[in-house]
Amino acid sequence: MITYDLLVAICLAYVVVLFAVAFWAERRAAAGRDNWLRAPLVYTLSLSVYCTAWTFYGAVGYAARSGLEFVTIYLGPTLVLIGWWWTLRKLVRIGKTQRITSIADLISSRYGKSNTLGVIVTLLAVVGTTPYIALQLQSVTLSFAVFVPQGAGRWSSIDPNATAVAVAAGLALFTVLFGTRNLDANERHHGVVMAIAVEAVVKLFALLAVGSFVVWGLGGGPGEMMARINASPVAQDQIRAGRWIGLTFLSAAAVLTLPRMFQVLVVENADEKHLATASWAFPLYLMLMSLFVVPIAVIGLEVMPPQANPDLFVLTVPLDQGRELLATLAFLGGFSSATSMVIVAAIALSTMVSNHIVMPLFLNWKSEGATMSGDVRKLVLRARRFSIAGVLFLGYLYYRLSGGSEALAAIGLISFAGVAQVLPALLGGIFWRGATRRGALAGLVTGFALWAYTLFLPSFGEGAVMSARLLAEGPWGIGWLRPQALFGVQMDPVVHAVFWSLILNVLAFFSGSLAGFPGPMERLQGAQFVNVFERSAEGRAWTHGQAEAEDLLLMAQRILGPAEAQALFHRVAADQGKGGYLPDITPEFLQHLERELAGSVGAATAHAMVGQIVGRSSVSVGDLMAVADETAQMMEYSSQLEAKSEELARTARQLREANEKLTALSIQKDAFLSQISHELRTPMTSIRAFSEILIETKNLAPEERTRYSRVIHEEALRLTRLLDDLLDLSVLENGQVTLHEQAADLSDLLDRAAAAAGCSGPGGIRIRRDPARERIRIFTDTDRLTQVFINLIANAQKYCAAEVPELRVEVREAGGRLAVDFIDNGAGIPRKSQALIFEKFSRLTDPRSAGGAGLGLAICREVMSKLGGSIIYLPGQRGAAFRVTLPQACRRAA
Repeated sequence: MITYDLLVAICLAYVVVLFAVAFWAERRAAAGRDNWLRAPLVYTLSLSVYCTAWTFYGAVGYAARSGLEFVTIYLGPTLVLIGWWWTLRKLVRIGKTQRITSIADLISSRYGKSNTLGVIVTLLAVVGTTPYIALQLQSVTLSFAVFVPQGAGRWSSIDPNATAVAVAAGLALFTVLFGTRNLDANERHHGVVMAIAVEAVVKLFALLAVGSFVVWGLGGGPGEMMARINASPVAQDQIRAGRWIGLTFLSAAAVLTLPRMFQVLVVENADEKHLATASWAFPLYLMLMSLFVVPIAVIGLEVMPPQANPDLFVLTVPLDQGRELLATLAFLGGFSSATSMVIVAAIALSTMVSNHIVMPLFLNWKSEGATMSGDVRKLVLRARRFSIAGVLFLGYLYYRLSGGSEALAAIGLISFAGVAQVLPALLGGIFWRGATRRGALAGLVTGFALWAYTLFLPSFGEGAVMSARLLAEGPWGIGWLRPQALFGVQMDPVVHAVFWSLILNVLAFFSGSLAGFPGPMERLQGAQFVNVFERSAEGRAWTHGQAEAEDLLLMAQRILGPAEAQALFHRVAADQGKGGYLPDITPEFLQHLERELAGSVGAATAHAMVGQIVGRSSVSVGDLMAVADETAQMMEYSSQLEAKSEELARTARQLREANEKLTALSIQKDAFLSQISHELRTPMTSIRAFSEILIETKNLAPEERTRYSRVIHEEALRLTRLLDDLLDLSVLENGQVTLHEQAADLSDLLDRAAAAAGCSGPGGIRIRRDPARERIRIFTDTDRLTQVFINLIANAQKYCAAEVPELRVEVREAGGRLAVDFIDNGAGIPRKSQALIFEKFSRLTDPRSAGGAGLGLAICREVMSKLGGSIIYLPGQRGAAFRVTLPQACRRAA
């Protein structure tokens, strides 16, 4: 006997399995072994999030009440996947090129990156999805209640509301753990997608198992089953053409506009080619899901009492026949249907809330804007976690306020109709370049208001939100404004709401678009969206203004993470023919950076953050000519002129930089020669003077003779060190050095360097290290490498001006190479000096002041070059930061 508490234990075990699957998928993706996770089959199965508990349970109840009308829920997606494949491909291509993170992000990005539109779509999605989440909680609660009579003791009087709370809390925990583990620039959640794919198999297998039992175990086989169907009330229901068309349209629109469907269809898509598989495999999946709906409904009407709930026939028929294991499997199928929908919907909605509501408010609240300190990723992830909890709480609240199962019977269609209001702005935006932000705004507000007035608010029941008098007579007694009979038109409530809301939505969209002309940014984005297959190049919409590369790097590090941001900037700088991490601020780079940031915080927020640092954005005449697309020849000629102009500008900039560098080096060289003269003359003068005293004075006291001898010795050592540095640098530059390679532990070399730099005594700089990460066996010239470490530590001790000097030594893997970072908490090195610090004649302090001759970093650079590695200055770390990189070949297993 399946008792209630045993069922709870089965659910917990099933959830543990899902956790294990999601964790496994996340680990494989993090390790780069995600080929199998990107398979077309996994992508197709993830689309099954369309089949919720409403489909699993409600389709049978729908068939029992309305005959074959349930087919419309499967027919719409089938038509879209097969007939609108080109549209889906266009959406996926736009999603990839524009780094779209949600349907709100797509609408916002298309219409000039307007965050206002993003907020409206987000609110519409939250309100439209909340009833659907309530339906999932209701279905799970009802399915639990089916097993209550089988139990005993305290479980027999279980509170349905407590069950709903427990389910909502469990789903929130799972979604937070695997939907907000990190801030992915591609917004893909491998663990969640794999768990959804597993749940897709479970619910399909469960429904097929129950259907097979009904047909062959109770129906007498296919032939007799067909006879029973023909004789049942299900076959007698008349097909109402208007409702069939309306519901088919709604279910088709849901594939494009439901936040959860957009998430798996566009955002989670790893390869555009997977659509080709999904175009036939997903309709096949839907066909299998609907295969036994009618037989289950017919047998349920025959064997179950008249007062039995048809929505639960999938569970109650096996239980009535004593098939408890089959009923448990059916329960897990329904549980999978409900949980998969809630998880993906919560992820999609939380992304929209954080990107379009929380982050813009945060940027406006912070006085320093995009250059604020701290890790912005933590704020985004925290906002998404709270949003997930809030969305599930709203679903539970609607479940409590809606009055139970009677009000929830048509809730799926209510949600479909709500999110369908995005369709005109969506399709208009990707097919019509004349669509404007004003038109999209007018259409969304009009459609949303009419949907809420005609369908959503009446769904709470008479007296809950709308009075019975208002529903019957209209506001102020105006009959043609009755919520469910606008303009005196009487029809099915759902069809009525869909008809009027979308008709007026489309009219407002086209009227608003035709009433004005799109702005430059809208024109650029419109060209990129509408002609996404023809335009591979990104439209330029930025001018660099007063932007500094280091400010942009600081911002990018706080959103993408230090490693990802540094790799991006280093790659762009290399493409521009520059070394280091600070590329030239070109419009193309700003556009590329904005796209990368958009993958984490959305297009509108990324645009605002870049704009705050850049200071202004504009569209050039050449860009407007390209957008206007007058002739192919003009575009090609303009492109060639632009390329030549950019090449000349780049060459002029490089020559200017080279001239500035040579000028600075010339100054440094003069200072160096002066310093060398001083450094040579001073010890030689001392040696000469004190040696003459020793020679000419016959009666010197022993202690004076010792003191003068010590001065001569120290000055000789000082002179020897200077000559050694010069000779060492000369030998290194001429390639005459011989390396003595041997194995050693990296931690031992760092210990030696710290001791040699004199950091262990009082007044020395504090060094923070992670010994666990330093336990690496390397094979190199250990003396030369230690020489580099000593120089960097000594420089930090000498020049760090912080009140409490501190040096962080961080060891990490970077692109398959071993990197050791030395980062102090001082003021750092000015940008204008960063290009000179590794030159032979370079000293940032006054050349006449005490100190070395400026050869230390030049020697370090030559040493690392001979060792096959590199040393670079790492900007954007607040203090002075150097990265020593060793080749992969030098690392040996311990």
